[in-house]
Amino acid sequence: MKKETKDIKVLLSRHFPERGIEMMREEGYGLTVWNEDRPMTQKELIRKARSHTALLCTSFEKIDKTFLDHCSHLDIISQFGVGYDNIDVDQATRQGIPVGNTPDVLSDATADVAFGLMINVSRKMFYLHKSISQGEWNYFRPNANLGIELKNRTLGIFGLGRIGLAMAKRCRGAYNMEVIYHNRSENSEAEREIGARYVSFDDLVENSDVLSVHASLSKETSGRFDKNVFGRMKSSSIFINTARGLIHNEEDLIHALDNGIIWGAGLDVTNPEPMAPSNPLLSMENVAVLPHVGSGTVETRNKMSELAALNIIELYRGNEIPNLVNPEVLKTG
Repeated sequence: MKKETKDIKVLLSRHFPERGIEMMREEGYGLTVWNEDRPMTQKELIRKARSHTALLCTSFEKIDKTFLDHCSHLDIISQFGVGYDNIDVDQATRQGIPVGNTPDVLSDATADVAFGLMINVSRKMFYLHKSISQGEWNYFRPNANLGIELKNRTLGIFGLGRIGLAMAKRCRGAYNMEVIYHNRSENSEAEREIGARYVSFDDLVENSDVLSVHASLSKETSGRFDKNVFGRMKSSSIFINTARGLIHNEEDLIHALDNGIIWGAGLDVTNPEPMAPSNPLLSMENVAVLPHVGSGTVETRNKMSELAALNIIELYRGNEIPNLVNPEVLKTG
């Protein structure tokens, strides 16, 4: 899409890492950056987007039919993130709006968080750290605060894509864990590289010592991990979710942990987000919770900023959008 530079105006819904901002300034675009220490409401986002030609947003903005009906003039929506369940992609496609994202660059950072949560849960590290600040480190008790070891256990991956494979490689290398997985389709790369084995969803749930969720949020995965699923997991198992909080039912997870149905849980995503400070998960000894920081490294966030900006830049240069979520939109143009 060729357009006069003076006519290109990009709305940035947050203050993103400077590299992407610099790239667009170098192109001569007019930029509006939301610098307040709070998210925009949807009404604010719509009002501002109306006077811009492109939007660079996060997965926390609601880009639904209401937004798109008011902002059907947009040339592109570029998301700072790999997931895009916050965007009504079908509606954007019908209105001829390309949607871009930032895949691949988050894999290692997010897998590190999943791996770290697993270790922290297995040894109750978050809980024990808090116990020190509460004055509870007093004397040695041989049977108190015992964790569980991970060596030679079975890792189950729900959604063995790039992030899931990075997690599996860490677990295989560090703890010699057997890797089983369930996907919509088999992952021959993972089977070849680490001997991962495809199993049914039921087998995944029943045989995993650690069950790590890396699937995208969809109608099929929303609420997939509920009381029925937790009830079929091993009582010694650990549940990890670094994908989307809506994939698990949080009330059912709390019940499963409270009643010893599963052993522990590590979450980088919650349902809802942000989590309330009074949430009982935060006081459980076998639970570790982080505030959705899977991609939170300097290197990863800089690269995400670059890719999100590049989606916009290449569109206006008349080139192919590098990371286009809805290629079918090209047929509507």
